[in-house]
Amino acid sequence: MIYPVVKYGNPVLEQETESITEFDTPELHQLVEDMFESMYAAHGVGLAATQIGIAKRIAVIDISAGEDPAQKIALINPEIVSRGGSQTGEEGCLSLPTFREQVTRPNKVTVRACDVKGASFEMTGEELLARAFIHETDHLNGTLYIHYISPLKRDLIRRKVRKLQKAGEWS
Repeated sequence: MIYPVVKYGNPVLEQETESITEFDTPELHQLVEDMFESMYAAHGVGLAATQIGIAKRIAVIDISAGEDPAQKIALINPEIVSRGGSQTGEEGCLSLPTFREQVTRPNKVTVRACDVKGASFEMTGEELLARAFIHETDHLNGTLYIHYISPLKRDLIRRKVRKLQKAGEWS
């Protein structure tokens, strides 16, 4: 099932999420598959559960955008355990379509998470994968990439979003 992506302005995007306590259930497996399907339909490389209106600590990532099934990563209850280096690059978000800004992130990130069966694992990513790990984990903590840009740029985006909302072009 393809879920619609929740847009900026919806309170679920800026709230903390609940940890998953039951693993290896048909519902969890289905939700993860639905999240991958929703992410691909929206042409993203990462999707947090909050972005489909579910305040649970789940994210999916595939930096190959569906080209390589081996690149699919499901993160349940992820936590960033280390970060290093620095990279600055254009970043966007499925919940803020059409907006992109330069954001500085760590260049190397290690995340600790569980898979859908509840097995704990650690994975280190560099460059785009590091950016995806931190971007999606931020979502699960109620933080968006626009929190890392200047207040002036953030205010401009908020004004444009309000204008789009008034015109009925943002829901």
